[in-house]
Amino acid sequence: MRKAFISSAKYVQGENELLNLGFYIKSLGESALVIGNPDDIIRVQDKLDQTAKRFGITLHLADFGGEATREEVVRLKKLAKEKGADVIVGLGGGKAIDTSKTVANGHNLIVCPTIAATDAPTSHSAVLYTKDHHFDEYAYFIKNPSVVLMDTTVIAQAPTRFLVSGMGDALATYYEARATRRSNSNVNAGLPNGFYAGDTEPAKGTIASITLAKVCYETVLESGYNAKIACDHNVVTPALENIIEANTLLSGLGFESGGLAAAHAIYNGLTVLDGPHNYFHGEQVAFTTFVQLILEDAPTKEVEELLDFSLSVGLPVSLADLDVKEVNYEDILKVAEKACIPEESIHAMPFKVTPESVAQAIIAADALGRDYKKRKAVK
Repeated sequence: MRKAFISSAKYVQGENELLNLGFYIKSLGESALVIGNPDDIIRVQDKLDQTAKRFGITLHLADFGGEATREEVVRLKKLAKEKGADVIVGLGGGKAIDTSKTVANGHNLIVCPTIAATDAPTSHSAVLYTKDHHFDEYAYFIKNPSVVLMDTTVIAQAPTRFLVSGMGDALATYYEARATRRSNSNVNAGLPNGFYAGDTEPAKGTIASITLAKVCYETVLESGYNAKIACDHNVVTPALENIIEANTLLSGLGFESGGLAAAHAIYNGLTVLDGPHNYFHGEQVAFTTFVQLILEDAPTKEVEELLDFSLSVGLPVSLADLDVKEVNYEDILKVAEKACIPEESIHAMPFKVTPESVAQAIIAADALGRDYKKRKAVK
């Protein structure tokens, strides 16, 4: 059996770590195109100026348009060429990072998240969307980022909602890797482009990947609430450091080398509804992870453990929490049909899934989540 595990070449996490960005750029070239939202760049402008001066490199700042679209990638590739940038730096959240990955296309990429909201930073994949924010496609690259640099001081200053969203995304990692392992499905780590090609045998997950995924889950449950409180007060504590690592490194390595399953496929399906557009990736995945547990008939204790944690930090447990006010079978079936297209990760579940079974699991999870939240409120 062929197995594979992949990761970024270097992961560095610490207070004021952005001051060392120039060192890593210098190891790859002399100048960099920094792709980030204007607000994110303003937040760290002083550190960017300091690191550029200290290490003698040139930073070209490129405003990110806000959505990871094909058109934005084309525009920024042209700008990188015009500026003669040796390195691409992705600064900000998941969509700026995914856009940066696509612009770099597997070459000289440094990822500098200003939030710990997703597990995107360490991976060799990206998600592209249409201009109207609908899922477009997955993109895969020849290798993972050269450097992932996490400035915990910057992340602690960001709104807590981002950190909590990252926990929602991280919680899915173990459940999806576990399902993938049970079905002996392939993982994205196996091939440079994520898909079967020619005579090359696809790869399965490793012991390392499922172990990291499990530790990710345990870390979130153990440190998540305390990390939320620390972030509420903009301070860096051991709990916050643990969650930044879990949301980014453990979850990133766990999902890519451990596999995705129903939770992320159903998340992609939610893009056909209007309400969820108001919520972050991890917030939606928190609910769709709950749906996956219902779909696989997980033990009640496991389901309630997830619900209790989600309620403690403010993650969604129902469609109502995602601004879906009215739940009807026809609309939910459309979500399920999109989640069940042939190329989706939902087929890594260790049993056959159909749009009908997924739609019913979504409706059941929504009803259970509403009821559980109501009962907890009464207590």
